[in-house]
Amino acid sequence: MNPSSPVLPEDPAHSAPRTLLRVLAAVSLCHCINDMVQSILPSIYPILKDHFQLNFSQIGLITLTFQITASLLQPFIGNYTDRRPMPISLPIGMATTLVGLVMLAFAPTYGLLLLAASLFGIGSAIFHPESSRVARLASGGRHGFAQSFFQVGGNTGSAIGPLLAALLILPVGQRGVLWFTFATLAGITILLWVSRWYRQELHYHARRKATHRDIHHHLSPRQVIFALLVLVALVFSKYFYIASLTSYYTFYLISRFHISVASAQLHLFLLFGAIAAGTLIGGPIGDRIGRKYVIWASILGALPFTLLMPYANLFWTGILSVFIGVIIASAFSAILVYAQELVPGRIGMISGLFFGLAFGMGGIGAAVLGKLADITSIITVYHLCAWLPALGLLTALLPNLEPHSKPARRIHLSEHEINPPVPQEPGLKCTPKGTSIPACRNPNFGSLCNNGTALAGPQVLDNKQRASQAAEKRNSALPCNRA
Repeated sequence: MNPSSPVLPEDPAHSAPRTLLRVLAAVSLCHCINDMVQSILPSIYPILKDHFQLNFSQIGLITLTFQITASLLQPFIGNYTDRRPMPISLPIGMATTLVGLVMLAFAPTYGLLLLAASLFGIGSAIFHPESSRVARLASGGRHGFAQSFFQVGGNTGSAIGPLLAALLILPVGQRGVLWFTFATLAGITILLWVSRWYRQELHYHARRKATHRDIHHHLSPRQVIFALLVLVALVFSKYFYIASLTSYYTFYLISRFHISVASAQLHLFLLFGAIAAGTLIGGPIGDRIGRKYVIWASILGALPFTLLMPYANLFWTGILSVFIGVIIASAFSAILVYAQELVPGRIGMISGLFFGLAFGMGGIGAAVLGKLADITSIITVYHLCAWLPALGLLTALLPNLEPHSKPARRIHLSEHEINPPVPQEPGLKCTPKGTSIPACRNPNFGSLCNNGTALAGPQVLDNKQRASQAAEKRNSALPCNRA
């Protein structure tokens, strides 16, 4: 090996990229299972409405119970696991969802339906913060891509849930929900493996005490709080409109176009598929051109399509809903990573907060829009919600965190590369570590020259910081080997 080349410490997050990809794929698959199970709730609303004689307000309350439970718990769980990570919480969260799933299949009363919905929310609240942290840990430094890949798993599950509900639940009724317990059990098994990997990573970092320096912004606390409030307003705009689609889209299609339940669920499947595609597209684009531009395009860009949809026929309603799903879904990855950059070092809290906001805004939106539909009509609801993406204009108030079109690349360097070995005194040569030789101490460094192998942990610098510090260290080195 060339002694002047950087010597990187052994780090599972960099020496085993295939393992990282498997872990990232595993948490994305479990996110798919988690959100697939969640998506069967709105998919079977027509069945529950007929069986329990529910009105729109009661249906909205089911959604509110599930999503408010998740939204209230997630920030607290994320804040707690920022300080004390809990790998075992991953399978526990999925197991809680399994209990709610079984209860939903056998619930004889409306009250037990609400309890089952709350267990769904508790399971999601436990699952999301820690799984989002695992995705970031397995990102290999590509945090935007990892977050997008993780979220597309959830959106894929939301897309296939209604389709599977039409195939498995509609023919047999409420008991058909039990088919989904097999997928949930598989998710628990996968998360047990992920939790073991996660625990090993935590032990590794605890032993090495590796430190990483993120590139921080120069915003004041007041500016950070204001930017977070703007992001909250954007999440409100996005998820209030999404609630009108996910909770009432089938009712809208049935009421306006008089199609069957199965046909309406196929349209809902196409909508969820478009949302999954938008999530996958938005993340990499945000990494390339900047997240603020993606937020601009994904929320405000959906406005022309949302304004047209209430006046379109069935064919064009399906087409417009696909465009709306692709465009508006690309916002969340950009918003979440942007918020994580605003408050670095609090991944769990920020992830829990914004996942919780997503659930909470969707739940409040479902309840409010359900009440409005009871007072007016479901068609009126879609006319009013069409203007919600106009709140995307608030994006202009967000500060620019990326000074260039591309964010600075994060590079993991060893201390050896930042502090190159100092030449020894004349007549001495560096020998392998452990060989007894006279020490050459550089007064400018205060470190021993011993083949550069007794080094500190890795640091994370961008290109400019790397070049500046390496040049400064080389220029200050004493030339103690003139041979």
